[in-house]
Amino acid sequence: MYAIIETGGKQIKVEKGQEIYIEKLNGAADDVITFDKVLLVGGDDVKVGVPFVEGATVKAKVLKQGRAKKIIVFKYKAKKNYRRKQGHRQPYTKLLIEEINA
Repeated sequence: MYAIIETGGKQIKVEKGQEIYIEKLNGAADDVITFDKVLLVGGDDVKVGVPFVEGATVKAKVLKQGRAKKIIVFKYKAKKNYRRKQGHRQPYTKLLIEEINA
């Protein structure tokens, strides 16, 4: 069984036992988070939500909070002496999908 959930402005396909990285959510390690914005539940019978599936939830356990590798944002305009260098590290939450209720 799998589900498609919406979190952080993105749609993510999840299965039981899967580890996923998503946009940062509030919660410490070992907290349980419940997602109720389930767009689709698949398996033997498919349930498609309009826009969400009624009564469907996905429970996940927070494994850790972290930050991704640094990326460099460099703005440059030729012949105008314009250069701006900036770094960015995106925060994320690592989850373990424990249960899909349909």
